Amino acid sequence: MATRLIFMGSDAIALPALEWIVGEGHDTAELVAVYTQPDRPHGRGQKALPNAIKTWALARGLPVLQPERLGAEAFAQFTALAPDAVLVMAYGHILRQQWIDAPRFSIWNLHASLLPRYRGASPIQGAIVNGDDASGVCLMRIVRELDAGPVLDRESVPIEPCDTGADLEAKLAACCVPLLRRSLSRALVSEPAVVEQEHAAATFTRRLRKEDGRIDWTAPAAIVARRINGLFPWPSVAIELAGTSVRVGLAEVEQTAEPMPGVAGEVLPASGGGVDALRVRAGDGGVVRLLRLQRPGGRMLPAAEFLRGLPVAAGSVIPSAPMPELVAAQPWKG
Repeated sequence: MATRLIFMGSDAIALPALEWIVGEGHDTAELVAVYTQPDRPHGRGQKALPNAIKTWALARGLPVLQPERLGAEAFAQFTALAPDAVLVMAYGHILRQQWIDAPRFSIWNLHASLLPRYRGASPIQGAIVNGDDASGVCLMRIVRELDAGPVLDRESVPIEPCDTGADLEAKLAACCVPLLRRSLSRALVSEPAVVEQEHAAATFTRRLRKEDGRIDWTAPAAIVARRINGLFPWPSVAIELAGTSVRVGLAEVEQTAEPMPGVAGEVLPASGGGVDALRVRAGDGGVVRLLRLQRPGGRMLPAAEFLRGLPVAAGSVIPSAPMPELVAAQPWKG
């Protein structure tokens, strides 16, 4: 008889893993229920809408549970399902010890980083902003301490220079499939062979806020470009152009022979006979090319198309703002 498996998650990053479980992985584990966050208000009308995980589960006739709190009533429902094991990915709730101890086998987490780097809520963004050349997903046994459990297996993916947060999330979602294909059955035993994390090497991320989408143009060009790309699509970086708040969807560092003269944040003339990017000087004299831009209420557009509707004069200066830290050597407080 297949292992009774519960899934807990609230983000579309888990959909490839779920599709594998109910398809190719069905003989390894039977998915008996899905836990996800309650429906939340969305859009201008603030109508409560289901997330992608709930929509997926209902379309397949799976029971969906959405407790606001993981209290006594929710725990009683959980134990009544008699799970052998639980798989978690981007759920949004911290599990108490009684939940961790309840299944016959362990509760496992698909964590979107190469642990012990980037424990916490925003590992995808942290890896890009920090300039890593690779990320991955770890199949980690959940313990009470945040993302500190031993790791059964991991799958790595490369980070390309212009990968955004959305690009890397898609890569990590896809890499869950070979990871589970190789290792889910090894997780469903009483004493799986796991490797403890090197806790002294841990770094920590936090939940992102809208105000994280700021740019300090006095920073080096590489740091500016990585922050723009890593924080797209949310919270995304916003800059002020011609008195308008504009979202930036993609950036790259221009290869220049020597530092450009001028001030940080200065808009530079177009180069190469065309306007395929908004060129901005960074603090080290490097040039950041802004490749996709979006006005309020508009669509994200290639820079050439955007600048036809909102020309920006060379020599104008984009204001800077302090950039909050996103990664720390110690757990974040609050």
